[in-house]
Amino acid sequence: MDPNPTTFPILSYVMSKLPTIGPRHTEFDIEQPPPSTAVAEPLFDLTERMPRLTDPSVIAAMRSAVSEVSQARSVLKTIGNRPDHETVDTARKKLAEIESQLSKELEEIVLTPRPSEVERMEWRAELAEREKEKREKAERERRIYKAVISLDEMHEAYERMAREAEAKLARIYEAAVEGRGGGEEESGGDAVEEEVNEEVVGVLQEGMGKGIERVDLSNRRLRILPEAFGRLRGLVVLNLANNQLEAIPDSIGGLEHLEELYLASNLLDSLPDSIGLLFNLKILDVSGNKLVSFPDSICQCRSLVELDASFNRLAYLPTNIGFELVKLRRLLIQLNKLRSLPTSICEMTSLQILDVHFNELRGLPLAIGRLTNLEILNLSSNFSDMTELPDTLGDLSNLKELDLSNNQIHALPDTFGRLDKLTKLNLEENPLVIPPKEVVSEGVEAVKVFMAKRWLDILVEEERRSMLEVQEPAQTGWLTRSLSRSTSWLSTVASEVSGYVRNAGKSTVDPYLDQQL
Repeated sequence: MDPNPTTFPILSYVMSKLPTIGPRHTEFDIEQPPPSTAVAEPLFDLTERMPRLTDPSVIAAMRSAVSEVSQARSVLKTIGNRPDHETVDTARKKLAEIESQLSKELEEIVLTPRPSEVERMEWRAELAEREKEKREKAERERRIYKAVISLDEMHEAYERMAREAEAKLARIYEAAVEGRGGGEEESGGDAVEEEVNEEVVGVLQEGMGKGIERVDLSNRRLRILPEAFGRLRGLVVLNLANNQLEAIPDSIGGLEHLEELYLASNLLDSLPDSIGLLFNLKILDVSGNKLVSFPDSICQCRSLVELDASFNRLAYLPTNIGFELVKLRRLLIQLNKLRSLPTSICEMTSLQILDVHFNELRGLPLAIGRLTNLEILNLSSNFSDMTELPDTLGDLSNLKELDLSNNQIHALPDTFGRLDKLTKLNLEENPLVIPPKEVVSEGVEAVKVFMAKRWLDILVEEERRSMLEVQEPAQTGWLTRSLSRSTSWLSTVASEVSGYVRNAGKSTVDPYLDQQL
């Protein structure tokens, strides 16, 4: 909620100097709840880079420029943290359902058969009372969902206000450095109309003339992409990586045959809604930008097999992204600000690589085990936020590589031993108790054997307890059948565990497992 000193260095500095707020010992991002551990201080001394910040007249001008931000922050601190994107989407859906139900009920009231003239007055009063009751009930149901949406909108407005305030403070400082006095901003500014790069003009002329399929304009320091690019309808590959683009024109939606789009290492803070018209797009690389969210329309790019959005500022993914991008094989979203993954991501059954390291994840969706084609999963460096994993992790039957390092995980899920194909595992920098450190130090096979034995012990104990609960003689037949099924099931599990032991290079099978077999 407080401005992050890395993202908003000047704003953070000025707000720390406001008398009504005073200095703060920890800073955290405007959309995130306060972390359990202190966030690192900026890697530089701001006053060394910007010495005029110590000028009383400059700081006074800056304080007045951030008064609205300060007031908004005080309000947000009172009403709470920002709800996650999926919660907001659910609230909007519930509101729509309430409105639909209310319309239906009001229509039924209107269509109620009319009585005789004598009873009409009473009938109208009764209808009015019923309508009032329905509206009041709907309003009570709407209230909580409206509050969620309103809180989200307030946080969004505060974030926008912070970005504008940072830019305004930078202009005030520049004015002071240039001696324009008092830190006042110049009206009108000194924006210069950008000229379109000559090479871009040449590409457009060539494309209009005979049509081209591939365009590579990477590393050209481009600041503008003309709207006319949308007319190159034959384009299959477009590479605009490593430029200075701050926006992509809406006309890009006209590239109906585009299969590969590379926008890495630019200055983009958003993508146009028209990107959803790229129905044939297979590869999209928007890494190394300033994206805070994806447009919901990206879900319509149903041909995507690779999406790289690493090194951005994403706080959430579209709620329905997993329901639509079912062909996706590689999802790279590391180094963002994701606090959760939408539950729909569990529908990406073609997914083979999922990289979400260096985010702020608090866990995984419970249905994560449905990603049965997943081979590489990187959950490292979510630090204090990642404390546990769901038992369904053991259903990732094709998982080969798993990185859980630099988290706060105390125990692996009991089903971990079922990850038959796992050959690479990183558990460093976790306060692990299960399995113990001495087992972890022996490698991935030792961890799998330990967890498989633990799982078998749990199953055996559960069976023992269930048998003790059966006391009635009349249930003897049921008990026999149950024991038969349970014995068969445990025998299968025991066989799997003994296989783990043999694969780990053990010379003999555990006597306890022999007994179970």
